[in-house]
Amino acid sequence: MGLIAAALSLVADQGFKLFMLYSVHLQSGQVVPVLPFFNLVMVWNPGISYGLFPASGRLGTFLLIGLSVAAVTVLSWLLWRATSRSLAIGYGLIIGGALGNNLVDRVIYGKVADFFHFYGFGYDWYVFNIADLAITLGAMAILYDVLQPQSPQGPGQEV
Repeated sequence: MGLIAAALSLVADQGFKLFMLYSVHLQSGQVVPVLPFFNLVMVWNPGISYGLFPASGRLGTFLLIGLSVAAVTVLSWLLWRATSRSLAIGYGLIIGGALGNNLVDRVIYGKVADFFHFYGFGYDWYVFNIADLAITLGAMAILYDVLQPQSPQGPGQEV
């Protein structure tokens, strides 16, 4: 299940980015209003998820690529040892998001393509993409597993 989650999140992220960049031809800074609280907007993010730790220059980009490879390696090991479906899916979503955002995008473009912008009621959220969403949902799945009451079969075991 974890490998499927990783593959689906990676394909969804990269497929949507290719569609927006090469079919819609959304340009940097261009805004497409969709709903009163949601726009599609093209933003190139030099950092990792939600704009954290922006890289400046080639060295910063290579460091973030190295960090991504290390994170995917550790998460793959954790996925291999996962004892429940929610852990496997959580690790898989984070792996797929890390591969899409911080590895593929950074190798191809040198930065990450973000498109989704939610706002309203005095609040303005970061512009993000499907890989960011996958990483967030993966973290939530892991938290769900960790917070489950322990059963006689062991923590997080599927019955």
